[in-house]
Amino acid sequence: MAISDLNRAIEINPRYYEAYNYRGLAYYNKGEYNRAILDYNKAIELNPRSSSAYYYRGLAYYDKGEYDRAILDYNKVIEFNPKYAYAYNDRGVVYYHKGEYDKAWEDVNKADSLGYKAPPEFLKDLREASGRDE
Repeated sequence: MAISDLNRAIEINPRYYEAYNYRGLAYYNKGEYNRAILDYNKAIELNPRSSSAYYYRGLAYYDKGEYDRAILDYNKVIEFNPKYAYAYNDRGVVYYHKGEYDKAWEDVNKADSLGYKAPPEFLKDLREASGRDE
């Protein structure tokens, strides 16, 4: 959906949390992370159990280098949906960038057990950085 269409949807129904979530994703895809985060915040305000808003806000925080905030959002996603493999994987990537390799391995292995295979390049980097195989 185009941002203009989502603006119109929000104008018609300002409580339509999914429109904020989708507009946030549109902004995120344009690299406008701060605008995306504002929309995810609004989506969460309107629907505090929106796993997707927390997940995508976590991605935006990660891309901004705000790793602790990203982890908090991924924690919330996992709290709502403990089988969401992408949240474990992405949290593992954040831990990798923080140098917390044991936690990174734990999350990557959990994601794997839920059916998500981490990219081989990332696993290679994690092995080299952590000095371990799994």
